[in-house]
Amino acid sequence: MKKALITGITGQDGSFLAEFLLHKGYDVHGIIRRSSVDYRERIAHLEGHERFHLHYGDLGDSMSIMQVLSLVRPDEIYNLAAQSHVQVSFDAPEYTANVDATGTLRILESVRLCGLADSCRIYHASTSELYGRVEAVPQDEQTPFHPYSPYAVAKLYGFWIVKEYRDAYGMFCCNGILFNHESERRGETFVTRKITLAAARIKQGKQEKLLLGNLDSLRDWGYAKDYVECMWLMLQQEQPDDYVVATGEQHSVREFCQLAFHEAGIELRFEGEGVHEKGIDVATGKVVIEVSPDFYRPTDVVNLLGNPEKARTKLGWNPQKTPFAELVRLMVKHDMGKVAADDAAARVKVNLEEYLEKGIVK
Repeated sequence: MKKALITGITGQDGSFLAEFLLHKGYDVHGIIRRSSVDYRERIAHLEGHERFHLHYGDLGDSMSIMQVLSLVRPDEIYNLAAQSHVQVSFDAPEYTANVDATGTLRILESVRLCGLADSCRIYHASTSELYGRVEAVPQDEQTPFHPYSPYAVAKLYGFWIVKEYRDAYGMFCCNGILFNHESERRGETFVTRKITLAAARIKQGKQEKLLLGNLDSLRDWGYAKDYVECMWLMLQQEQPDDYVVATGEQHSVREFCQLAFHEAGIELRFEGEGVHEKGIDVATGKVVIEVSPDFYRPTDVVNLLGNPEKARTKLGWNPQKTPFAELVRLMVKHDMGKVAADDAAARVKVNLEEYLEKGIVK
């Protein structure tokens, strides 16, 4: 039985990857940080599984990483943990560098010092944000990097330190240059989930409008559940290498909005340009989307499109397994149900408080 260790197991990718590896028969171990707030809702359904184990650790603490590695001695490591929000990296650049850059070094060096360099294979989650101020479209493994945010700069260090340990110590280390990948488990502060939740709330009368940044930004959006399979495939090859993981299709934030609101039952018409652009509900004439300068980044990446040909041919991975329209449909369907459930739970709470005040229940 192979043993896999996942950092960032409580995140979107980590939870999907844990499910995937358990299905493959792995003994799955995950690193979580000690916190007064429990963020384990994405993996709660896995706890109690006989081959699923959690350990406390932190990418900012090399001793904790070495302790976990010494205990687990994994065959494969999937380093998914990061401060992964681009906008937040402008507000917390030092923390982002400590986790995304130096944290990757801590894992690699811990593997080496624990005597696992020859036996443990490592996947590192890199990012399309490395291309930043893009110099070619589409982007592939040979496209020059031009990072355009503190997050991207930190991730660039992680990318190159993985290559350095591969060359210097002969370690089996791979970079997966993942383009935007979304799902119903995406964090609610990320633009795609922000859109699908807003569409559901506006449709159900729980929100008036949605504020967004640059509607012209172009992204290559895929389904996270498909992308974790590609991570695994990288570590099953004879030789380590780096791969672009993308769909090869590009859509604007505006297109995402139109499709998401359509799935929720709202047809949109856009009027105006730039910060004056508005999304209008065709049926009611109400403005449901506005552009806010507050959501513009100091430096913004506007044109990401990946070329997944290498992953397709060398790994046998299908980049079009879940089409863009199906991805949006899955996310909106989930969030329509979530908003309805949250509303029902809120009504139950209000009723219970009212009954308690009246002495109907104790």
